[in-house]
Amino acid sequence: MSRVILDVKELTTKYVTRFGEDIYAVDHVSLKVEEGKSLGIAGESGCGKSTLALSLMGYYFAPLHYMNGEIIIDGRNISGMDPDDVRRSILGTEIAYIPQSAMNALNPTQKIIHFIEDVIQAHGPQTKREIYELARERFECLGLPASVLQQYPVELSGGMKQRTVIAISVILFPKILIADEPSSALDVTSQKMVIKMLRNLMEDGFIESLIFITHELPLLYNVTDDILVMYAGQIVEKGTAKEVVFDPLHPYAKGLMGSIIVPEKGLRDVKLTAIPGVPPNLKNPPSGCLFAERCKYVRPECKAVSVDLRDLVGGRAYRCILSEKELRDAYLREAKKDAR
Repeated sequence: MSRVILDVKELTTKYVTRFGEDIYAVDHVSLKVEEGKSLGIAGESGCGKSTLALSLMGYYFAPLHYMNGEIIIDGRNISGMDPDDVRRSILGTEIAYIPQSAMNALNPTQKIIHFIEDVIQAHGPQTKREIYELARERFECLGLPASVLQQYPVELSGGMKQRTVIAISVILFPKILIADEPSSALDVTSQKMVIKMLRNLMEDGFIESLIFITHELPLLYNVTDDILVMYAGQIVEKGTAKEVVFDPLHPYAKGLMGSIIVPEKGLRDVKLTAIPGVPPNLKNPPSGCLFAERCKYVRPECKAVSVDLRDLVGGRAYRCILSEKELRDAYLREAKKDAR
């Protein structure tokens, strides 16, 4: 069995509004990422993907608060660590994060080399010459010209800025890289280059494992080994990329796949559908299944009983009161009806 790089157990974090209301954006989430493996996290906007990414780094600041659970990185539990200790000894070296809208994360008044100096010097003193040589070597290994180091962000194209942010994130060889919507707001050519760069990071030993977050579930089939689907702060399905994309079990995962045009063989002719309604208000979440109000297969008991993940053979799981057979029968009936 491969070494487990990241082991998360029942992680729960919440936002506290200025009125003192609790919003549980990550609700008892458990996951594992093995060495050399990549994990995809999918779901619509507001489902908790980015909050989970922030929570995994163990670096909390208001209004986000840690409640309970464990985050173990290569055998080291970082849950509840002092924020200054996390910043010095965890961020950048054990785990790194590429935020959403990363292209806008760079201060336009500073050269790229200055961002790298800040990252490296936060973990120990080095001369500017040593930092420059290290940065030049890293950038060239990642296919970026050394001249980028002396440029300002405004001098770079969107795709180049995104790849530069990725290069800065892995400058200290973190074990885990979390990429939050890294291909959004890019043209198709730039998206392909960014995804290729992320793949090469593991192959070339810059990182040991990758977590890739997106709302485009089919994209993960070509990028990651396994996929988690999130809804309202909870994991509603997990499995291999092939299982979740080509054979989703949870009605929400099924709805996500049905609402996107997919060029993959076997999916390109599937009729497009929409998921009705909106996600629940987590300031006052409903009882029972959080997806019940939007689910076409809902039963009365779905709104009364809280639902745990059902574990299947091979590590697959889904969160639904219906059995695997009941769901598959329902999907088959629906497919026959659409084919008429």
